[in-house]
Amino acid sequence: MGRALVERERFDYDRNMDVEPSIAALGAMIAVPARANILAALFDGRALTASELAIAARVSPQTTSSHLAKLVDARLLVVERHGRHRYYRLAGPAVAEALEPLTHISPHRPVPGRGKSAELQNLREARMCYDHLAGRLGVLLTEAMVSRNLLKALGREYEVTPRGSKFCKELGIELDKLRSQRRVFARQCLDWSERKPHLAGVLGAAIAQSLIDRGWLTRSSRGRNVILTDAGQSALQDRLKLKI
Repeated sequence: MGRALVERERFDYDRNMDVEPSIAALGAMIAVPARANILAALFDGRALTASELAIAARVSPQTTSSHLAKLVDARLLVVERHGRHRYYRLAGPAVAEALEPLTHISPHRPVPGRGKSAELQNLREARMCYDHLAGRLGVLLTEAMVSRNLLKALGREYEVTPRGSKFCKELGIELDKLRSQRRVFARQCLDWSERKPHLAGVLGAAIAQSLIDRGWLTRSSRGRNVILTDAGQSALQDRLKLKI
């Protein structure tokens, strides 16, 4: 028994030795300010060119190219080619969900100026987390769907109820098509600003896109914040009794 315990402890130690360098490597990768700025610029799910990311990173195009190559090699970014142009985006929603909170819990964050403070407040109110709705609005929408018995929490996942299926159909969302995708269907994502879960996964993305397509949400031309329109406020009040 003692030998078995020693073997198990040695196995756990060896396994942890494999994990720790991976965490350290990731930390080193995102610790460079320019790379962190590149990743943050892509948190809303858009694909940007190297020139656009150079502006976000505040470094030269040549330096940006070097950083982009490292981020692609680390599988944090993917590159898409359209003709002669190359576009970079996050490797997936899991990257945004894992990295976004880190940008707001830095132990040495400087006190933001007035403009930055207003921008941060807008992000707290409503923003895109890759392709789904986050912030206070995202949490309130999720809570309303749960309280109205459209969603049911099951561990870290959400299950769509029959009432929820009808609601999704009204939004033009085909649940069978969503479930056939290789991505997580409906998952709880802890919101960094609200400390409560909002709806992530392919269902969260589909709902956010439907709200945008209907003109209930508008995306900012700059940054990740979104704005609930008067039409959207009225529609969500009628359908979910959601008061903002």
